[in-house]
Amino acid sequence: MLPNPRAARRHRHQPLVALALAALLPAATPAQAPASDPRVGLTAGWKDAGEAIKGLELVAHRDRPEGFYNAQRLGDFRYVNSDLAFKGSLVFQGGYNGIQVWDIATPATPVLKAAFACPGGQGDVSVLGNLLFMSVEEYSGRVDCGAQGVKDSVSTERFIGVRIFDIGDVTAPRPVAAVQTCRGSHTHTLVTKPGVTDKAWVYVSGTSPSRSPSELAGCSRKGPAEDPNTSYFRIDVIEVPLANPAAARVVAGPRIFADSTGKLDGLWKGGTHGPNTQETSDTDQCHDITAYPALGIAAGACSGNGILLDITDPANPTRLAEVIDPNFAYWHSATFNNAGTAILFSDEWGGGVAPRCRSTDRLEWGADAIFRLDAQARKLTHAGYFKIPAAQTAQENCVAHNGSLIPVPGRDIMVQSWYQGGISVFDFTDPAKPVEIAYFDRGPVDARRPVLAGFWSAYWYNGLIVGSEIARGLDVFRLLPSEHLTRNEIDAAALVQVGTLNPQHQDRLEWPAAFVVARAYLDQLVRGQGLPKARTTAIGAALASAERASGAARAAQLRTLAAALDRDARAAKDAARVRAMADVVRRLAAG
Repeated sequence: MLPNPRAARRHRHQPLVALALAALLPAATPAQAPASDPRVGLTAGWKDAGEAIKGLELVAHRDRPEGFYNAQRLGDFRYVNSDLAFKGSLVFQGGYNGIQVWDIATPATPVLKAAFACPGGQGDVSVLGNLLFMSVEEYSGRVDCGAQGVKDSVSTERFIGVRIFDIGDVTAPRPVAAVQTCRGSHTHTLVTKPGVTDKAWVYVSGTSPSRSPSELAGCSRKGPAEDPNTSYFRIDVIEVPLANPAAARVVAGPRIFADSTGKLDGLWKGGTHGPNTQETSDTDQCHDITAYPALGIAAGACSGNGILLDITDPANPTRLAEVIDPNFAYWHSATFNNAGTAILFSDEWGGGVAPRCRSTDRLEWGADAIFRLDAQARKLTHAGYFKIPAAQTAQENCVAHNGSLIPVPGRDIMVQSWYQGGISVFDFTDPAKPVEIAYFDRGPVDARRPVLAGFWSAYWYNGLIVGSEIARGLDVFRLLPSEHLTRNEIDAAALVQVGTLNPQHQDRLEWPAAFVVARAYLDQLVRGQGLPKARTTAIGAALASAERASGAARAAQLRTLAAALDRDARAAKDAARVRAMADVVRRLAAG
């Protein structure tokens, strides 16, 4: 969700590079949904809206608990559900009024374990060990989590920043730290460093106006021309000693928006990029940052730019590259593919509260833009766009929002929320030609007027897809086999199990040596005709024979198959996938 407290700073001169890029882009096209798409024309309703589903199974739905909704005030921000984090069988669901904790150990019957009020903004959450982190951005946020707000313009009662709770007893979270920041925390990213176990870092993306220095020393509301230490044009980095989280503090304010000379004048200056392009916010803040510590990089979705960061020194991130897109209004979030060779950025055109998926809205606006990434060359190259193909009504807030990778080996597949556009699952293995493969959608909450609702986020977690629905509650899904996705691919994805998931902290996905993983690659070779049909049939038979065998006989058969696959790869249409399959078979042979 996008607050825009500094819209007056948007309109500045347009860099020539942006105008040149705009001239090279094809004219944007309006969305056209096939007349047969079941998502078009769904009936309205809060708890009884029409539903359309393909390639997914709705396993469970849970309404929001008492105190986290008001039937008479649907759409009121005070009752909005927001983002998710995961630990074990627990789902932490943030919100403007506090946090709900669901136990999905039995996915068909989620159980509410805890719900505690702590207002202060959208309440994004992350989990690490027994620590729960929560973003606070609204000036009404209080140190004591009270609901009465803060009346004075300068007050010791105000809290905006990042809260840290001890959740050793999840039913009774205990506050252990509250780190104040100048612009609050609209979102945050929990960052770890491979090999470092005694500390973690939190990248704070603040989008609120800066508070007064009379309330928090060091804060500055001035622009960079007046004050080089301005609270704008920076992110805040909090260092958290894990053995003593109460000592968490801001240790740096990296100026990742400075130009090549170090001048704090941002990147994109705001305004339009030329004819038939979006009016884009100037770049003086990040909305969201996604870290990929295993590769030492992060992707910042930062107002008017996408930014690639070096985070090998987590306390001092530095900019590697940046990109603009004339079709983007506000760079919102980012997702790497597993190989780190592509980044998907989303555009929150309309701030998440407007209908931006109507039949008259352009497919390139309010969509995902996919870029090929050459980290060594520090280069991002635009490849393609993805937007849900089914038009939504003028009563449904809809635009690209939060999602994550689904760990199907050999493919780049993502599940993503689209507010009242529902949930979409799509393949962007070819960044230039993303393809939708599954979806779930409900009709609008109200057929007569816009009401804020829909999926804030949808993430894959240990074989499930979990969605946070703004007005309706929590949903749990499973993927189903289809012409786009086989049972082997789904089962191979489910083998990737993690103890904790914070979607803005991407871990490298790795698959165990398993027959179903090898068969997932084989299914892909069949689907894409990466090898001749006779050869894939023979490979399938060899896998089945090896799986029936045991001990030394199995190992010998697998070694023979791996050697044969190495030979196949030399002439295969899809050599990379054949080699990936050979690697799995070889690891199976080794036991």
